[in-house]
Amino acid sequence: MKHTLLPVSEFTGRRQQFFQQMPENSVALFAAAKEVTRSNDTEYPFCQDKNFYYLTGFNEPDALLVLIKQKDQDELVCQSVLFCREKNPMQEIWHGRRVGPELASGEYGFDASFACEEIDELVPKYLEGKSQLMFCQGADEAFDRRVLNWNSQVKATVRQGGKAPAVLVDCSSIIEEMRLIKSPAELDIMRKVNRISGQAHQRAMEKTAPGKFEYQIEAELLHEFARHGARHAAYGSIVAGGDNANILHYTDNCDALNDNELLLIDAGGELAGYAADITRTFPVNGKFTKEQKAVYQLVLEAQELAIQAIAPGKTLAYLNEITCEHLTRGLHGLGILTGDLDELITARACKKFFIHGLGHWLGLDVHDVGDYQVDKKRQQLRSFEPGMVMTIEPGLYIPLHDVNEDVAAPVDEKWRGIGVRIEDNILVTENGYENLTVNAPKTIEEIETLMAKAANAHATAAGQ
Repeated sequence: MKHTLLPVSEFTGRRQQFFQQMPENSVALFAAAKEVTRSNDTEYPFCQDKNFYYLTGFNEPDALLVLIKQKDQDELVCQSVLFCREKNPMQEIWHGRRVGPELASGEYGFDASFACEEIDELVPKYLEGKSQLMFCQGADEAFDRRVLNWNSQVKATVRQGGKAPAVLVDCSSIIEEMRLIKSPAELDIMRKVNRISGQAHQRAMEKTAPGKFEYQIEAELLHEFARHGARHAAYGSIVAGGDNANILHYTDNCDALNDNELLLIDAGGELAGYAADITRTFPVNGKFTKEQKAVYQLVLEAQELAIQAIAPGKTLAYLNEITCEHLTRGLHGLGILTGDLDELITARACKKFFIHGLGHWLGLDVHDVGDYQVDKKRQQLRSFEPGMVMTIEPGLYIPLHDVNEDVAAPVDEKWRGIGVRIEDNILVTENGYENLTVNAPKTIEEIETLMAKAANAHATAAGQ
């Protein structure tokens, strides 16, 4: 299960960074994920707990990381301890190799390693005499109960002189802030997974044609991810033809692709735990209609406007403001929105058709951790800093049938069934931004040229 592309020093450095934020005489606990049964005796593909992985690089289930910060003879000592599954030849024959406690310390840079079977005996001893106990509270109720039970065991020894941590600290915010700023090594992986995912979107465009099914295009995406080392999709791929694009989290991917309709694909690979999250929308037959082109170009302009405004000190609230104004002006110009333009802009009238947020943090999780600093008006006021990575993904959605349609100002039939979203992954740099999504065709000309070339190649091959 070892799949990290990062050096051990990356993980030991993160643990040192976390130690610096731990109070003296404290213990922090981080649990690995458990395998999850899919059906009877088969499991879902294993996905490690992201906070645990961030601090360890260790990719086996059932493990536990213990970080201890205490004084020893007036010297402040920081110690990292891993509990993991023991080597077991019979289990490894059936289910795959294990690292084992004997090798874990050397391979992953821990100060000590023990078998999982020793957790309940040793963890209470680590808690004894400590002032504070830190863990990510609420992430896993079963683990929360286990932590409280260990602490209760220490409390039960008070008459024998035992002393349990009196303060329980939720350390989620500490590690989330660490994860929000990416290191150079992390960014190298995110560039790679973006390139892989961009190639997958290219392949999808080349393979799309009327009469194919959404699941066939999904298969092309997964093929391209895997053959470049991104063994898994970062999330359930959205391959939504026609009006299905107006279902934001559509993952059925079962319908036929029809001529003169658009195909919206929201898909990204996962590489060494890091996600890409890219969306492209393109015509099934390779040629935008007049109406499709108008809506698509409006979304593209809004996205580019937002991306070009990214720089340290800017906020998602500001990007939302300029994006919504541009989309509202554009929809008014197309006649999709009617009324006084200034009033429409003030009311952010585009939100009837742009029904989700503009973007989110990206990293080990697709919707990555990190405080957005949302105010009472739900504005995201967190100032951008170098090393942050986010998605920028404006969209417009005009369903065939809208139960909430304003009968006084219905949308013209020619716009019905159009759903467009365009999404790139953006790094905040010292002087502005870097678009990590470099090879997924995005302009109308790029898309139509690529698809025409693929169609001609297919026709030539079929005629031979």
